[in-house]
Amino acid sequence: MGQTISSPLRQPSSAAARRSRSCTSFVMTSEDSDSDVYLSGEAARDHTAELPDEVLALIFQGLGSSDRKRCSLVCWRWLAVEGQNRHRLSIDARAALLDAVPSLFARFDAVSKLALKCDRRADSIGDEALGLIAQRCPNLTRLKLRACRELTEAGMYVLAKHCPNLRKLSCGSCNFGARGVEAVLRGCLLLEELSIKRLRGLNEAAGVGGNIVVSSSSLRSICLKELYNGQCFGPVIASSPNLRTLKLFRCAGEWDCLLEEVAEKVTGLVEVHLEKLQVSDRGLFALASCTDLEVLHLVKTPECTDAGLIAFTEKCRLLRKIHIDGWKTNRIGDEGLMAVAKRCPNLQELVLIGVNPTSLSLGLLGSNCRNLERLALCGSETFGDKEISCIAAKCMALKKLCIKGCPVSDQGMEALADGCPNLVKVKVKKCRAVTPHVADWLMATRGSLAVNLDNINQIELQEACMSESGMMDNVIEEIPVLIDPFSTMDVPSSSNGRSGHWKRIGFIGGRNFFAPTFRRLFHGSNNSHHL
Repeated sequence: MGQTISSPLRQPSSAAARRSRSCTSFVMTSEDSDSDVYLSGEAARDHTAELPDEVLALIFQGLGSSDRKRCSLVCWRWLAVEGQNRHRLSIDARAALLDAVPSLFARFDAVSKLALKCDRRADSIGDEALGLIAQRCPNLTRLKLRACRELTEAGMYVLAKHCPNLRKLSCGSCNFGARGVEAVLRGCLLLEELSIKRLRGLNEAAGVGGNIVVSSSSLRSICLKELYNGQCFGPVIASSPNLRTLKLFRCAGEWDCLLEEVAEKVTGLVEVHLEKLQVSDRGLFALASCTDLEVLHLVKTPECTDAGLIAFTEKCRLLRKIHIDGWKTNRIGDEGLMAVAKRCPNLQELVLIGVNPTSLSLGLLGSNCRNLERLALCGSETFGDKEISCIAAKCMALKKLCIKGCPVSDQGMEALADGCPNLVKVKVKKCRAVTPHVADWLMATRGSLAVNLDNINQIELQEACMSESGMMDNVIEEIPVLIDPFSTMDVPSSSNGRSGHWKRIGFIGGRNFFAPTFRRLFHGSNNSHHL
């Protein structure tokens, strides 16, 4: 039974007209009769017509993106209301978007959060398209640009001119360089968050000495990722007195001097992330002057040692979260962690990767840091049964425990049955001596405890059984018959000096490649004997 609207839809001229244009007449084709049945009046009444546009918009806001798209196809009124009340939009920013900008943003004229993402293999939008978008989105507060390589500083100037209320800018794999960023900083005086990733053109001089010389009293967060000349943002960071969050990821160059300048001028920092950065204890000494720091991430910074962490905690005693990835250099250990335990009583979260703590530091952390709720240890060679028993006895507030690649066993895990009374979740990965039996026992003993254990032992057992099975023995017997057709195949060798002959053997002997074929041959031969 199908339904069609008896009169063609016309685009409404006003909200009142949209509400009054209800579906009052339908043509319904009956399956049992050749005649059409007309329903009109109360039977075909559109009850949503009585809802104000504001109420209808609130309903749309409670739906997901796909459901909102379907609703926009119901009638002209729903199409208009849905578009006028959509504040977040993500668009494929290819060059062809230029022609669609006027009609697209005539419908979505209230967008305040916009993402323009382009495939790296396609041509992106240029300055003209960005200018049109900026003119039609004067209320834009958040903008994300991804792989828009055709944009230049001219387009960013236009953006800053027409979107003065921009508060967050995130750009990655773009080419407008330092001058484009400076244009936004000068034009958008309310900008609070700036995130830059893989930005090209930073070597072009934007100010004195190639640096971006702009002061901003509104910036609260700066994040720099994978930049070749990230130091050009130094004056911006140092000239942002209200900066609270600083994140530096995989940026080339030496950063100790810059951190000294930043710490001297920006003392209100609350969160600092340093990852794969050339920074040493000197940089940590400088950051110690930021006494309000609550979050510290030191990830793969091999020049940072216990001495730097000890000096840092002498002044920064408000730390709540600490993440340390020692990269297995053993330069941060018990001494630094004991200093944290003695001076940071507010610690709530501790993540240690490639760090080797013992029961000395862990016991002190459990005794002094009575708010410690989340603890994660990964790749620690010294974290064994003794250490986990220490945690079970001392960490009374612990709620979540994550262990990965550590030499713990079932005996150590059993200590959690009576310790850590607030523990609700335990996650264990790549710990070969921990079996599913103890995980089941823990969950049975403590009904409210969830234990997540990977089946690494079971996977290895299955692989061992496959390699030792009779099926694989039959496979080996069949190999000489099938190798011959490939004996003349040439496989290019790499620069490591291995010969093509050994590569051919490795290729032909691949169990995953030939096992199904051998299995069919093997079963086929068995079936032929029964005929």
